[in-house]
Amino acid sequence: MNTTFAKLKPLRKMLPIAVFTLLGVFSMNCETKKEEEKTMESTITKEAFGSSGDGEAADLYTLTNANGMVVQITNYGGIITKWMAPDKDGQMADVVLGFDSLSNYVAGHPMFGALVGRYGNRIAGGEFKLDGETYTLAKNNGPNHLHGGRKGFDKKVWQAEEINDGGNVGLKLTTTSADMEEGFPGKLDLTVTYTLTNDGELKIDYQATTGKPTIINLTNHCYFNLTGMKRDVLAHEAMINSDSLVAVDATLIPTGKLISVAGTAFDFRKPTAIGARIDDQSDEQIKMGGGYDHCWALNDSGSGMTNAATVYEPTSGRVLEVSTTEPGVQFYTGNFLDGKLSGKGATYSKRMGFCLETEHYPDSPNQPQFPSVVLRPGETYNTSTVFKMSVRK
Repeated sequence: MNTTFAKLKPLRKMLPIAVFTLLGVFSMNCETKKEEEKTMESTITKEAFGSSGDGEAADLYTLTNANGMVVQITNYGGIITKWMAPDKDGQMADVVLGFDSLSNYVAGHPMFGALVGRYGNRIAGGEFKLDGETYTLAKNNGPNHLHGGRKGFDKKVWQAEEINDGGNVGLKLTTTSADMEEGFPGKLDLTVTYTLTNDGELKIDYQATTGKPTIINLTNHCYFNLTGMKRDVLAHEAMINSDSLVAVDATLIPTGKLISVAGTAFDFRKPTAIGARIDDQSDEQIKMGGGYDHCWALNDSGSGMTNAATVYEPTSGRVLEVSTTEPGVQFYTGNFLDGKLSGKGATYSKRMGFCLETEHYPDSPNQPQFPSVVLRPGETYNTSTVFKMSVRK
């Protein structure tokens, strides 16, 4: 018995050491877990971003959700400058076209990531009638008006308010558009709120009131490339929830007719590669837009938030889903990008990005059969769009 006891004595000495070691490891694991929890909180930060063309200071806001997804937005034009999203292997990449510096945006760009207004898309001949009065707008797209004029909302420095409620993070932007600014009647008070959720959604809520009857059609003009700018978007597979297309003429102004997409290059009711029919010269509408630059009339519009489109990129596995309260979506495939602009390590050549601009139809003020875009005093313009990034394994 004495021999056995002697053999056990070293173990008795080692036991407290082992217990303390285990306790130390447990304590370290708890601390690590606490640190991880800290880093997984949604955050929003602010930094100076430069000056506008009018010398106004602009800021850049970085929104990070609890899963590490990052969206950057500047209050210059409400522009989404960056969206870092994971692929199917968890590798992060920027999926929107844009620039690292404000000076590049001020120098001029094709609406990369910008808030668009007062009227997104085209108005025929740069004029419209409202309550018997004719209003004249800038003709900044051939014979037509486009995206709010020469100095639309994409060039304004908006007032910004950070939102962090302990869950989702967001940015509330406000501005005022003066009566007759860019030719549009009515003093307009605007609020646009971006919210980044932990589910990978970027929600955009638009709100406006007016001092006198006017027209309004706000949208966001993000160019997406789900490869992270590794190649063009022609292999992306798109689905658009629409049976009908807003037919256009040679200047991309609606003819007033909605035409069926069945049997045409515009049928995306089932997922189809963007490049599969984009150059089908037998389709007159393809000729008009040099590819896709058209508004689809969404199915189920008018019933609240509805699915507008889904785009899947097979190599990365990234998926973009778009839902909206708007009746239409303009699908644009970067046909006019020509490689003269570059940013964030990429050259923006033809079809390097695609846009899904949720909106009312183009030229609605001159097309009484289209859903109305008139806003009157006492009314509130309210519309919402959600862009959701996810992955498919």
